[in-house]
Amino acid sequence: MLQRAAVLEPRRGSILEPLGRAYFMSGQLDRAEETFTTLLEVDPTSHYGHYALGRTLARRGRRREAITHLRLAVALSPGSHLYRGALDRLTAAEEWPGP
Repeated sequence: MLQRAAVLEPRRGSILEPLGRAYFMSGQLDRAEETFTTLLEVDPTSHYGHYALGRTLARRGRRREAITHLRLAVALSPGSHLYRGALDRLTAAEEWPGP
C-alpha cells in the first residue's frame, strides 16, 4: 500500500518515512537507502531520515557514511537517546573493529 502511495505522492515525507522503514525491516536495504535518501532530498533537516539512512548504511557495512548521518541526526535532535546510542555503538565499533 505504501508503494502505491509513493507512486502517487513520490516526494511526500509522511509516505517516504514508513516506506523506508518497511524496506529496512524486511531487509531490502537498497530500497531503504534509496527511500531515505529521497526523504532527505525532500527534507534535509529530517533527524529521523538521517538516523534511518545511517542505520541502513551501517547494516550495509558503510560505517563512515553511516557515522556522518548519525552525527547529523544527533545534532538535529540532541535529546534523542535512540540516535545517540546508535552513534555511540557505531563509533565504538569503529574504534575497536576487532579481529
